[in-house]
Amino acid sequence: MEKFKDLEYKRPDLNALKKDVAAMLRQFKKAQTFEEADEAFLKMQRVMEAVSTQYTIAYVRNTMNMKDEFYDAEIQFFNKEMPKLMMPMKKVNKAVLASRFRPQMEEKYGSHMFKESEIQQQFMKASVILPSIKENQLTTEYSKTAASCSVEFMGETCNFYGLLKHMQVPDRAERKAAFDAWADLYESVSGKLDAQYGQLVKLRCSIAKKLGFNSFIDYVYLARGRYDYDAAKAAEFREAVRQYITPLCDRMYREQAERIGVDKLQWYDEDLIFPDGNAEPIGTPEELTEKARQMYHEMSPETGEFFDFMTEHELFDFVTRENKHLGGYCTFMPDYKAPFIFSNFNGTSADIDVLTHEAGHAFQAYYASRRLPIQSLTGSTSEINEIHSMTMEFFAYPYMERFFGDKSDRYRYAHFIDAFRDIPYLVCVDEFQHRVFEDPASGPADWRRFWKETEQKYMPWRSYDGNEFLEGGGFWMQKQHIFLYPFYYIDYALAGLGAFSLYRKQLAGEDAWGSYIKLCGLGGKYGYFETLEKAGIPVPLDPETVKQTAEFVEKQAEILKPKG
Repeated sequence: MEKFKDLEYKRPDLNALKKDVAAMLRQFKKAQTFEEADEAFLKMQRVMEAVSTQYTIAYVRNTMNMKDEFYDAEIQFFNKEMPKLMMPMKKVNKAVLASRFRPQMEEKYGSHMFKESEIQQQFMKASVILPSIKENQLTTEYSKTAASCSVEFMGETCNFYGLLKHMQVPDRAERKAAFDAWADLYESVSGKLDAQYGQLVKLRCSIAKKLGFNSFIDYVYLARGRYDYDAAKAAEFREAVRQYITPLCDRMYREQAERIGVDKLQWYDEDLIFPDGNAEPIGTPEELTEKARQMYHEMSPETGEFFDFMTEHELFDFVTRENKHLGGYCTFMPDYKAPFIFSNFNGTSADIDVLTHEAGHAFQAYYASRRLPIQSLTGSTSEINEIHSMTMEFFAYPYMERFFGDKSDRYRYAHFIDAFRDIPYLVCVDEFQHRVFEDPASGPADWRRFWKETEQKYMPWRSYDGNEFLEGGGFWMQKQHIFLYPFYYIDYALAGLGAFSLYRKQLAGEDAWGSYIKLCGLGGKYGYFETLEKAGIPVPLDPETVKQTAEFVEKQAEILKPKG
């Protein structure tokens, strides 16, 4: 494999692909032995994996610069054409499900893949092809809107991530000024974001209706692979968070206000954990990457091999730039069995958070793809996938001295409590989305009211220092998952409890690494609950698990708290 920057990109010929798949499907149906059927099945998988690889190359290069006209056109091509593959793939799935060799295939690939295929069949209808194309176009428009936002602040051009850096400095006046600029920036595009989200809500409800569902919520739970629990169970989990986690977070924030010397903690104070400043990573992005390579070599042979591969092929983009897509992600190129990590470093401890988090995703994809026969088995549901990433953040704790020097204790404490204090916000986003899609005729004023009421329920400490836009409920629109990945956010809360479970196992001297490696290797071969059981992780939806996690965090936070 070449370095990522040198990989050839070639737009797939989707008409030729359809013909190839049709020929392979005929071969599959004519197979006289399992071996012949499996050979044809794998050929069809490889064809789709090749398309996925080219899409990923285009997507990464597009997010590196949202104004790159060539890759913008390529993403527009994929947005328009990929939904048209829905019907040919439906024929493939139907044939595989009806195959007389299904018992042997289930033995090789697992029965969960067939359960998924059966459920996915009901999503593949010609009537949703055009709406799906429109949805892709709208999410791309949103990404462009968010990526184009910037403002001059203290002599530099800052996007949203650049401003967040200034909300961690000891100088409260600077934090307040950065907050005002951040809020003004969102308010300046709020009308456009409201309109884009309104279109997405209507479109998503329309797709669900065309597929025969009573609501988008009923549809999205199945579409996200949530076969083991429903919206009622998620609501029960959110209530457990409100009961057991919110009160402890409230106490932590009150303690923080006292520590940093403010009468009332405002949102722009929440990220300042220590009065003289948080721990900041030492080194340039290139130096931090080298330190990460050393860390992963010390962590295990498997992670060392993985990070060497990532470094050799330059499968990273960490530097914040104008017109670069917001946030961080990990994606995967199946032809090369190669992950790619994307993020926006801003000089804060969040750089190390995202480096270890996305490296957790990347390691799992690297590890599983070399042990499982097809790409569709490499990853699991997001509730499982986020355990891979969030646990890696905890497993990196012993190596933080190389990143933070004598402030590593500060980093570990801040990271630990923030991982816990994020949970109320995560379920707040989830309940907000439920409320929107329970009332799909709602509009911008309703969404602000939904957010404000939900925020007060799960985060009673939250205050925006009188900012009219945010105090009125405008904060919801800063979460890109709401626009791009509907109902993908409670997954982080569920996975966070799984990660705390593995960290607790590590502290107890148990084989937490063995459980983690097993979890990574299982990929998506099994369902959510079965995967947790095989890896020895308690089901996070259980209120007792939520309660026990809060008790563990309360005790461990005191242990990690820096002395003096």
